[in-house]
Amino acid sequence: MTFESRETTAAAAPLKNVRVIDMGQYIAGPGAAMVLAELGAQVIKIEPVAGDQARHIGRYGESMIRAYSRGKQSIALDLKSKAGLEIAWRLIGESDVVIQNLRPGAVEALGLGPSAVRERFPKLIYLSISGFGDLGPSSGRPGYDIAAQAESGLMSVTGEPDRLPQKVGVPIIDAAAAHLGAQAVLAALYGRGQTGRGETLRTSLLEVAMHLQATTWCDYLGGAPEPTRIGDGQPNNAPAAEVVPTRDGHIVLSAYAEEHWARFCRVVGREPLATDPRFRTNALRVHHRAELRVVLRECLSSFTSEECVALLSRNQIVVGFVRGYQQVLQSADVKASGILVDAMGPDGRRYPSLALPYRLGDAPRANPAAAPSCGADTDRLLAELGFAQNEIEELRRTGAVA
Repeated sequence: MTFESRETTAAAAPLKNVRVIDMGQYIAGPGAAMVLAELGAQVIKIEPVAGDQARHIGRYGESMIRAYSRGKQSIALDLKSKAGLEIAWRLIGESDVVIQNLRPGAVEALGLGPSAVRERFPKLIYLSISGFGDLGPSSGRPGYDIAAQAESGLMSVTGEPDRLPQKVGVPIIDAAAAHLGAQAVLAALYGRGQTGRGETLRTSLLEVAMHLQATTWCDYLGGAPEPTRIGDGQPNNAPAAEVVPTRDGHIVLSAYAEEHWARFCRVVGREPLATDPRFRTNALRVHHRAELRVVLRECLSSFTSEECVALLSRNQIVVGFVRGYQQVLQSADVKASGILVDAMGPDGRRYPSLALPYRLGDAPRANPAAAPSCGADTDRLLAELGFAQNEIEELRRTGAVA
C-alpha cells in the first residue's frame, strides 16, 4: 500500500520512501515529524477526534499548526475505542517511524508505547520526546518548554542581573527538540539500513535545553564560577555581544580579540583607545566593562544601525543590526536565502511559512502543502486501508473516527 505524499514540488526528497506516524501535540513531536515531511517523508498525523491540543489555544496555537504540521495528512481517531485503536495499529504497521510527545504514560495507557509497538514491529523506529526524561523522579511530570528553560539553568543566565530571571523570547527548547529529534530519527534510519533493526529513541526537553548551553556548562564543569545573569555582553570577553544604541535603534557588537579591538579603535577614529590602560587587554576590558560601554556609545550613537553595520562589516568586525520582525522581512539577506516560502492548500489558499534552514545541493526549496484541518484525510486514508464507504460511515457514526 502507498500513502500519497504531500510534496508539491520537484525539490530533493531523500526520505520519499519513508512513512511516519505523528502522534504529537503542540511543537516538539509535530515539529520533528514536519522536518521529515519537508525532506520527503509521507507523514500521517493521528489526531484525537477533537484535534491536536494546539488547535484549541487561540491564535498562537493555530500558528503552531501552520508552522509544524504542513505537508502532512491528518486522520482523527478515538484511540480509546477498539475500532480507532485497530486503525492506528494498521497505520503503524505500514510505517517506518512513530513520533510522540504526549503527556507521560499516555501512549502506554493506550497500548501504543514503544515497547508494545516495537515488539510487534521490530523494524520500526519509535521516537518519544518527554519533558524530563524517563529515568528520573520527574519522569511522570508534564513538561513544557518553559519548565525546561527553568530547570536546565537557562533562565538563571538570561536577563538583567538586578531583575527576575527571564525566558528566551520564543519556545526555543521545543523547536530545538523537534530538530534534534528528527536528527535522531535520521541516524536510526541509517542504522536500520546497516542492521535491518529499528530503534527506540528517547529525548527530553530538559536534555535538549542543557545541550543548547554546552559551552557554558563545560566551562562551569571545568571549574568556572557559577554563571549568572549579566544582560547583554559575555562574562569572559569584551566587547562581546554588547548591545550598543545607535541613532535609530541598536546593534550588537563583538571585537574582543586584540587584533579586532585595535581595528575597531582605528575604524572609529579613536586609535588611542587600543593602548588605553583600561582597555589594553581583554581581561582589562572585562574589568572595566562599564567604562567600555560608555566609550562604545560615544563612538557609535551618531550613526544609524545600517551605517554601523556597513562601516564595521567592511572592516571585518562582527556586528549585527537588532531588527524587529518587520525589519527582518526587509532584510536583503533573508530575502535572498529563500527561507520564506508559501504553504499551499488543496483549495488554492496559501500562507507564508518558513522552510528548513538548509538546502540540499541545488534543489529548490520545497513548496510545502498547508497544514491539514483536523481529520481532513480520514476518509481517503481509511479507503487506502481497505475500508468500504459504508464501513467508514459506521466508524464515524460510532465516534471511532471524525
